[in-house]
Amino acid sequence: MTRPVTVLVVDDSPTMRGLITAALRRDPEIEVVGSAADPLEAREAIKRLNPDVITLDVEMPNMNGLEFLEKIMRLRPMPVVMVSTLTQAGADVTVAALEIGAVDAVGKPVDGAPAAVAFAELAQKVKTAATSRVRARADAPPAPPAASVDYQPDPDHILAIGASTGGVEALITILTGFPANCPATVITQHMPATFTRSFAARLDKMCAPHVSEAEDGAPVKPGHVYIAPGGEAHLEVAGASPRCRLTRSEPVNGHRPSVDVLFDSVARARRPMTGVILTGMGKDGARGLLTMRQSGARTLGQDEASCIVYGMPRAAFELGAVERQLPLHRLRPAILDLCAAPAA
Repeated sequence: MTRPVTVLVVDDSPTMRGLITAALRRDPEIEVVGSAADPLEAREAIKRLNPDVITLDVEMPNMNGLEFLEKIMRLRPMPVVMVSTLTQAGADVTVAALEIGAVDAVGKPVDGAPAAVAFAELAQKVKTAATSRVRARADAPPAPPAASVDYQPDPDHILAIGASTGGVEALITILTGFPANCPATVITQHMPATFTRSFAARLDKMCAPHVSEAEDGAPVKPGHVYIAPGGEAHLEVAGASPRCRLTRSEPVNGHRPSVDVLFDSVARARRPMTGVILTGMGKDGARGLLTMRQSGARTLGQDEASCIVYGMPRAAFELGAVERQLPLHRLRPAILDLCAAPAA
């Protein structure tokens, strides 16, 4: 029998520590080995208990969660799952935490919702975090230079990207070097509902192209990047003049939005297209990427060494959906080459 995943729960609220601990203890593969009310207590507990994973609150006394996370990722990198309030402010900070190196995030119970419902995915996210590759922030390879200002995308080309656990860091690495007139880009990143708008807004400030949360009917065109809204609908591409469609249907592969749904819709568009599958747990997107490749798309996958979790890219590669696997720092130039306007 494999040993359980050991967890340290860090939150300034005794009630919340109790709720998180109870949610995790319902899983026999997890052992909560301790708790802490603030980062100072947590620092000593980490030294004493050496947990596999930390759950970390955002707002705490003595040092906020972001400051503490930065110290962890710089001095003692380890898997961290953020437990955040589902307010806009909480979402903004959580997205920043995912950028710094937190593996995943869950929202705290709101409006009287039972903790068992709010924390339904917490145990799985903690177990996934325990298997992730967490690196010190300085360990990342240097990013390639930004694309040339002379870059011209194929105006008919659609770029579709799918990501899950670890995808925030991966998408930032790719998109921050995109030119203002980037390929028409649609993205499904598994993320709780409140967080996708914050993520899109953060990317919009960091990137040359316009980045937004997708709205139903928005035209898919060069210079624009659309992020699927979390939680309520799937993002699809539809129409002769392609537009975003938000379809409210059941989860696929346990996800809504689903990468498979996005990729399948792009394959049906019968246009020049490129599909990219990035770090993430599970297999969502693998079958859809295969459909894209069989429909004439060029397809890329993130390689194992650079993934936080090599789940989705592995499933796609083993299915024959991935034309080339590349490390994260080489994906952006490869994507732009595939989506460039044909030479005159």
